Amino acid sequence: MRKNYLVVFLFLLTLTTFAQKGVVSGKILDAADKFPLPGAMVQIAGQNKYTISDGNGRYEFLNVAAGSYEIEIRYIGYSPAKNNVTVVAGKNTVVNFNLHTSGTELNEVVVGDVLKGQAKALSQQKYNKNISNVISSDQVGRFPDANIGDALKRVPGVTMQNDQGEARNIIIRGLAPSLNSVTLNGDRIPSAEGDNRNVQMDLIPSDMISTIEVNKTLTSDMDADAIGGSVNLITRATPNGERISATVAGGYLPIREKASYTAGFVYGNRFFNDKFGAVVSGSYNNVDYGSDNVENEWTKDEFGNEFLQAAEIRKYDVQRIRRSASVALDYKFDANNTIFANAIYNWRDDRENRFRTTYDDIEAIYDGEDIIGFEGRVKRQTKGGVDNNRNKGRRLEDQRVQNYSLRGEHLINSKLDLDWSANYSKAREYRPGERYIEYRQKGLDIFQDFSENKFPLVTSDGESLDKLKFDSVTENTDDTSESEFGAKVNIRIPFTIIPTEKGRLRTGLRLRMKEKMRNNNFFTYESINDDMALLSDVPTSFFDGKGFNPGDKYVPGTFASANFLGNLDLNNPTLFDKEADPAEYLAVNYKAKEKIYAAYVRWDQEFNDKLSMVLGFRSETTRIDYTGNRVLDEEELEGEINTKNTYTNVLPSISLQYNATDNLVLRAAATTALARPNYYALAPYVNNIASDKEITAGNPDLDVTYSYNYDFMAENYFKSVGLISGGVFYKRLNDFIYNYSDNQYTTAKFAADFPNQVNPIPTGENWSFVQSRNGKSVDVYGFEVALQRRLDFLPGKFLKGFGIYLNYTYTKSKAKGIADEDGNERDNVSLPGTAPHMFNGSLSWENKRFSARVSTNFAADYLDELGADSYQDSYYDKQFFLDANAAYKITPNIRLFAEANNLTNQPLRYYQGVASNTKQVEYYQARFNFGLKFDF
Repeated sequence: MRKNYLVVFLFLLTLTTFAQKGVVSGKILDAADKFPLPGAMVQIAGQNKYTISDGNGRYEFLNVAAGSYEIEIRYIGYSPAKNNVTVVAGKNTVVNFNLHTSGTELNEVVVGDVLKGQAKALSQQKYNKNISNVISSDQVGRFPDANIGDALKRVPGVTMQNDQGEARNIIIRGLAPSLNSVTLNGDRIPSAEGDNRNVQMDLIPSDMISTIEVNKTLTSDMDADAIGGSVNLITRATPNGERISATVAGGYLPIREKASYTAGFVYGNRFFNDKFGAVVSGSYNNVDYGSDNVENEWTKDEFGNEFLQAAEIRKYDVQRIRRSASVALDYKFDANNTIFANAIYNWRDDRENRFRTTYDDIEAIYDGEDIIGFEGRVKRQTKGGVDNNRNKGRRLEDQRVQNYSLRGEHLINSKLDLDWSANYSKAREYRPGERYIEYRQKGLDIFQDFSENKFPLVTSDGESLDKLKFDSVTENTDDTSESEFGAKVNIRIPFTIIPTEKGRLRTGLRLRMKEKMRNNNFFTYESINDDMALLSDVPTSFFDGKGFNPGDKYVPGTFASANFLGNLDLNNPTLFDKEADPAEYLAVNYKAKEKIYAAYVRWDQEFNDKLSMVLGFRSETTRIDYTGNRVLDEEELEGEINTKNTYTNVLPSISLQYNATDNLVLRAAATTALARPNYYALAPYVNNIASDKEITAGNPDLDVTYSYNYDFMAENYFKSVGLISGGVFYKRLNDFIYNYSDNQYTTAKFAADFPNQVNPIPTGENWSFVQSRNGKSVDVYGFEVALQRRLDFLPGKFLKGFGIYLNYTYTKSKAKGIADEDGNERDNVSLPGTAPHMFNGSLSWENKRFSARVSTNFAADYLDELGADSYQDSYYDKQFFLDANAAYKITPNIRLFAEANNLTNQPLRYYQGVASNTKQVEYYQARFNFGLKFDF
């Protein structure tokens, strides 16, 4: 009964409060194009009562006493606006604003498209309560970036790892992709990768995203698994009037002398007396290009002689087709209740042929301690796929990411604001009918030429087509998928300990249910007629190396043609014997389930008109259920291994903001975050490969990496739409995860690590062993500085049109608890992925009709992967990109543009141990794109 009385009392109290107070809400729009202006400062004049407009330009004041007020709006690059409002108790008073760009504040400089984009981004960044960087779609469009990954590398403290010349995996402040998170409209994007949580950033076209937020510190209402940072991709919101936009473009890719094609379309409008809004958009991009690649594996013998134990020459032909479609809907029932629905579908076909010449099994011939020659073998492999309508004779990588969400925003009364959401997302990578054919010749004399630094050359003597014998033809289908259902509910109420100052309390619940699976198969085939015995017996393709980017001295040579491979009738039992090869798939297949339950409390408190605080606590409970395979001697499935675990993490955080002046903002934060181990690292599998004397194993006992993060940032915003900022950061990561490698793995070591399993290692033999393990701790620290500014202080209209965009980040790390194969702790080891130096720079010029930009991106070399010792460590080499783009407005609604990427022909390069030992170098050459954009 007492509980019932309490409920009734609270209900009556709520009604009473609602009757005494009111609400003010509305939208902030650009007066010229009616686009929403997110990040606007909205304040009740004479009071320290303010709010910030959201991504749709919406703002809201709760708990406003009845009476008359003046509402003030401030937005970088726009003239201030004021409006009078009369608040009625128990009602929501709607006041909208249309802002005009300010020529006076900008010293009569024209506020063009570039400047508008910067204004939107900087306004959001200025009023965010955490340390972040924001890029608007207008800014993305002014860089020549086809996908989100390439756009992200412009952000301070961000660098990207490339795949086939496109930015794929994100590194934030030197922290590897596994330590960062990516969301779409606040919901997690699942990963299509087979063994990790990395989101492929090259999958999403940049023209499908409205705003990119890089959150470098977290608040308690955000998912906690983002130690480096959280990237939030925001899709287009419904417009405030009719909008039609289209893009058509074509390009040229010199490396294979092929064309590229791009198209995009956007339509949006409001219907039913502006209650219902909708925007649909689509994007298409088709590129046919390739890459030239050389790879090496270095070794050092007991006498100190260094040589290559394997070398490869690779030629890739690649076609990538991106398709993306999205829809955003909203329905406004009344001033207090709105629901939103979003959907986006990204689909990329990646088709590839690879022609690979491999020199391996290389053994040195000695005269005493001196090497006088080498002998080994050559392998010539063609990679392709079934010649059908989907594969088209190439390896097809069908990657799809889709996300569907429904959310609502409800004003319950003048003191209670509630929002909720539910979303479903899925990522899948499907590789059907992938084929390889390989010919080998043994007993060759091998020659190694180290005369050209960083570009060693391996050749052979005695190789011929009628001596290259058939080794194998295979076909596999790989299928990896990850799905996630998420739901959350949040409430917000006014709460302050200082009656004259603003305060609010937020709390909420979050559910995430994830499933990941990998289900591969692999088959080998033998020709019954023996008509493929020699390479000379089959149709071939020859590549002479002319124009090969690493150098003409690298001659890929002769291979079975991709057309021949694609048209083999492998599943015809009269032509081929088919046999499954469990060694290729049993150990890699697994299933994973995760359920994450979270609750948080966030308290925002203003102490005066300058100092504010955000204090929060978050609790996340994770339940995992993983199933892997125990594989004995490569091919025998001994059985499934299942592991379950439940753990809870508590994550406190505090952020302080001090507005020293109207333009100078000081921020400090002490936060916590975590990173869950990669899926395959947790899978409880054990794979014994006796023929290679190798064991790989999962580690279900891996602990979550937990970090303590400390940040300070100073930001000064210019009235002429610009920013100069600088900050320092420090992170302590406990139980970080690294790949342990042991080349002297013995029977005793196996018995200690796996006491209840059959020991495959014969007594007296040394095998290799690889497993993910926890290190003790790692310290990461550094600083970043950034400057973006229109040079409007220069004399003359021409010079005033210039603008600069510069940022630099320094990162240093030191890891403890990494053991070598002898069990000794390694000294002076950095955290893999920590790039010490990152720099972005661009110089732009703009007037009413023409704009142009030259952009650079630099990242220093860094440790990428740990080996058994320092000689086996792998490094990602430094990279420097130079890009350029320009646009001309033919009419106010039609723009002609031109773009050029990678003018430096920057390769992807890894080195082993020391900078001169090239492990891999891959070239892509420049790309050019030209087109028209229509915007009505």
